[in-house]
Amino acid sequence: MSNLFSSESSQLGKLPLAVRMRPKTLEEFVGQKHLVGKDKLLRRSIEADRLTSLIFWGPPGSGKTSLAEIISQRTKAKFIYLNGNFCGTSEIKKELSQAHLRRKNNLKTLLFIDEVHRLNKLQQDTLIADTETSSVVLIGATTYNPFFYIIPALISRSLICEFKPLTSEEIVLILQRTLQDKERGLGRFKIKVAPQALKFLAENSSGDARKALTALELGVLTTPKDKQGVINFSLEVAKESIQFKPGFYDKKGDYHYDIISAFIKSVRGSDVDSALYWLTRMLYSGEDPRFIARRLVILASEDIGLADPQALVLATSAFKAVEVVGMPEARIILSEVTIYLSCAPKSNSAYLAIERAYQDIEKGFLEEVPPYLKDSHAPAKRKIPQEEDYKYPHDFGGYVEQKYRKSSKKYYFPKNLGKEGEILKSWSKLKSKKIENS
Repeated sequence: MSNLFSSESSQLGKLPLAVRMRPKTLEEFVGQKHLVGKDKLLRRSIEADRLTSLIFWGPPGSGKTSLAEIISQRTKAKFIYLNGNFCGTSEIKKELSQAHLRRKNNLKTLLFIDEVHRLNKLQQDTLIADTETSSVVLIGATTYNPFFYIIPALISRSLICEFKPLTSEEIVLILQRTLQDKERGLGRFKIKVAPQALKFLAENSSGDARKALTALELGVLTTPKDKQGVINFSLEVAKESIQFKPGFYDKKGDYHYDIISAFIKSVRGSDVDSALYWLTRMLYSGEDPRFIARRLVILASEDIGLADPQALVLATSAFKAVEVVGMPEARIILSEVTIYLSCAPKSNSAYLAIERAYQDIEKGFLEEVPPYLKDSHAPAKRKIPQEEDYKYPHDFGGYVEQKYRKSSKKYYFPKNLGKEGEILKSWSKLKSKKIENS
């Protein structure tokens, strides 16, 4: 396969701006200082040409492909690009075979596989032997957690490099360079940029340089020139040029779990506004509203519990309503229950009580049922003499002292919060009440 990045000068203008502006050297590369900053392990490995196989893991537009290209140039290796969505086992084997031939001629091969998590187990297995012997330097790029999607054999042979979203300052720097670059960028145009325009693009690109560059190119190429031949890239143009989409979000990977975790913890922490923000992020990204509703039902019992028993009723009703109504109206229902649960008093006593009981059962703490509590309806059981007659609470005004098991170990420790505080008072009053046998 031809090199993805080998383009003649005449063809350069046909490529998207984000591709044209890919950095050519480590000095040009912006971001990921924890990986390629001065004296960092990956940078030292690149400069010493002592690379092992690498897995680049991070969000889109953070520089994974760009850094792979720089490595190929720096190490003078043949750069082979494959995409995990489209390549098959036969194509992978073909490229590995050609890499063996190059190696015999003392030529290096850098095999870059984008979307490497899309390769099935068999396809990943074909890479093991060559990464073991360094016949090729494998660089796999993925937006998904490689520890879940890449086989352990490849993980153990690779250096895992986690890329971070670019900061707004780093994206502004890339945009400024693009406006000045006359060969690859937009320097050949007369452009007047409003002070806040680049900052707006940077702050609304979710750390994705590709997104920011695409918006800049779209705005510049579609804005009419004034009488002096100048393109005025204003804040309004910037707002029109960038698509308002939330940061990278996948419904099965880390981002999915990180955001739902932030949402639940915000509700638990009674931070209404943060909870609504994370809720909106999920809904805007296409998250299943039923998934969110299910988590709120769990939270209503685990974190609010008896402090406000109505919370579970409301959350359960919301779940049913979301199923019936669907989006986009379901967002109103989820907003209502999110606000209610965030503002509700919190108690995890019910959750802790069942956890304590589970721990005892798991440890083998199994008590016999007292004879007077056993079912006495079966003929065989009626013949068994009982040590003590069962006392029917209703015959004693609703409560009577009676042991329901041998142990007196406690599991439930109520909290004096909200409705549970009332339950605690009522329970304490009942336990201390002296009821005489009638």
